[in-house]
Amino acid sequence: MKKVFYLNTCDTCRKILAKFNLKGWELREIKKEPLTKDELEGMYKKTKSYEALFSKKSTQIKLRDLDAKTLQENDFKDLLLDHYTFLKRPVFLTDNEIFIGNDKKNLEALREFFAANE
Repeated sequence: MKKVFYLNTCDTCRKILAKFNLKGWELREIKKEPLTKDELEGMYKKTKSYEALFSKKSTQIKLRDLDAKTLQENDFKDLLLDHYTFLKRPVFLTDNEIFIGNDKKNLEALREFFAANE
């Protein structure tokens, strides 16, 4: 299994996806096809943290008047299932690995993964 969860309206997602050969990868646009509970559980098994999957930059945080510092794991889980913008993106998911978000360290690990698996 090789999946990428992304948002088509996100310039950063589009730039990152353009850097890699995604032949053989399932591309999931999360606004059109939201994350399922089973998919979220699969990601959680690899991260052991819903917070690691949660985007603290989501516009929904302010709109819902949430304090991200006070949220617990179950809150993160519920919010991730409730609205697509709470997912830190893009998420590259394989049978053995997960790469979450667009920080430098994650992108370097993703580059190394693609280099080793091409």
